Amino acid sequence: MKQNITCPCGRGFSVVAEEAIDLDASPEYIGKITDGSFMSFTCPGCGKTHKPEFPVRLLWPSQKITLEVLPELDRGEFYRRKTVEPGVETVIGYPELADRIAVIRDGLEPAAIETLKYYLLLKAEENYPEQEIRIWYQGKNAGGVEFHLHGIKAGEVAITRVPISVYEKTLADFRERPGAEVFTSLRTRSYLSVQNMLRPELLK
Repeated sequence: MKQNITCPCGRGFSVVAEEAIDLDASPEYIGKITDGSFMSFTCPGCGKTHKPEFPVRLLWPSQKITLEVLPELDRGEFYRRKTVEPGVETVIGYPELADRIAVIRDGLEPAAIETLKYYLLLKAEENYPEQEIRIWYQGKNAGGVEFHLHGIKAGEVAITRVPISVYEKTLADFRERPGAEVFTSLRTRSYLSVQNMLRPELLK
């Protein structure tokens, strides 16, 4: 679909934004999403790189997943929805999309990862109550599951690693007690995210 972008230099230009992508048929998009280059466009006038967020649907048949990707600006509109499309999971904003794709790529359970994020954010906010902190999954390695926290100090990223044993315990808890409050609070209809706990004003 054609979309219009207006650059601060005053130049307007049109781009073609994908509406649906099959990640099995086009696996190169997995890397583009996780490295942040997905939906990047260059102004033909000044060369500035633009990263707008357009809605897109991602199909990943081998993972049995269909993702509805919404722009961050549509967050409030999502919470006002009354219906759910069966079999479709929602992510909001491209940073969250990159996070979710990386989690699935690494063979991890999103509900367990979002739960770990919640506990890590609680601890971080106890130590830095005035800061607006965001947390993202970074990867799985020999040291465990790695997360990056943004917002503790300007221009810096805090790195924390959770032992794989803690992830596995969280996963086991989720599988044994999926109806526990900590897990159900992470989900609003088709949207599984720690953001559901952090934005209570939008849930009213």
